[in-house]
Amino acid sequence: MTARRVNRERLWSALMEIGTIGETPDQGCRRLALSEQDAQARRVLTAWASSAGCAVSQDAIGNLFLRRPGLNPDAPAVAMGSHLDTVHTGGKFDGVLGVIAGLEVMRVLNESDIRTRAPVELVVWTNEEGARFSPMTMGSSVFVGDLALDVALAQKDAAGVSVSEALNESGLAGERRGSHPLAAYLELHVEQGPLLKEGGEAIGIVTGSFRAHYFVATITGEAGHVGPTLMEHRRDAFAAAAELTIEIERIGRARGRQGRSNAPHVEVYPNARGVIPASVRLSCDLRHADANEVGRMEEELRQAARDIAARRGVSVALDPYFQFGPLACDGTMNDLIRRNADALGLRHRDMLTVASHDAVPMMRFCPTALFFVPSETGVSHNPAEFSTPQQCSDGADLLLNAVLELSGA
Repeated sequence: MTARRVNRERLWSALMEIGTIGETPDQGCRRLALSEQDAQARRVLTAWASSAGCAVSQDAIGNLFLRRPGLNPDAPAVAMGSHLDTVHTGGKFDGVLGVIAGLEVMRVLNESDIRTRAPVELVVWTNEEGARFSPMTMGSSVFVGDLALDVALAQKDAAGVSVSEALNESGLAGERRGSHPLAAYLELHVEQGPLLKEGGEAIGIVTGSFRAHYFVATITGEAGHVGPTLMEHRRDAFAAAAELTIEIERIGRARGRQGRSNAPHVEVYPNARGVIPASVRLSCDLRHADANEVGRMEEELRQAARDIAARRGVSVALDPYFQFGPLACDGTMNDLIRRNADALGLRHRDMLTVASHDAVPMMRFCPTALFFVPSETGVSHNPAEFSTPQQCSDGADLLLNAVLELSGA
């Protein structure tokens, strides 16, 4: 069968239109989960998908399902998807490319009058980023049963708004509960690093994942006046947290390109001028391609915490709150992606994902493929994230042909 291709100009136009929703002065996007901007983007997408003949439904966590019927309406659907929410200082490609490429697949099927045996479904998952509500990949985790719905609905953002309240306020709460069978799931995503750009490949096929350990470090010191309190008497929780942050960075850097370590979020109390910080909550994580190495990294972190606590007269509690990986992706699905990439003349390489995506929980639910297109700038979660129209259409072409094969066109 001759490989089919999407309409590159239409794909890019839709990407740019969605990018205006929540657009920031630096040309990035701030479209937090279950915000008005998230709801607005979903309304636009739903209108487009409805015009393409898709049935629309939402579940109780706000996942959006856009289904094109198949010749066998009772067959499990071939699904594709990603997310529309961003981090606070996000860009216009992370997540949204996978969604808009899925819409473009539906449009091509329609204009080519292609009837698939199985239904084809586009999914927009709720709160993938975890920027507003924790944990990340919330919607997909509820769908597959890894996270209880009631637990997810009770989570609150920094302003004290619960997921349940945000769903109702945004109009994104649906009636459906639980999951439904899927024949397969495909997720196209921009690479969140520079490897494909460096290597000159058009496609990165995810064969597995790094191992990641996430923690909250709670550092407890003692408040005091910043003027009269002698330096040798201070038990400054923030100074201890700063030292721990440097140790976290050192642990990752010592592993070269296979190691990652981060301390991206900090809460300081009382966070007031004139008062020595009494306590700090520092979110941090360690990642490595070798799961055993992550264990050694964790022991280094715990030893560093003990040393800092003893030296500075503070207490440091290191509490794990999330882990993922290592994952091995479905070999048959990866072969399908390779075969279709070859048919399209797209150079590809196998690679690991360092970050979690909605495809990660989906891997335990149905045959799943996750693949990347290059980032021109080598960054994501940043207004500067950028993939070219050709890179985006390459990924959408691959998604289209994989869906055609899986759905029995």
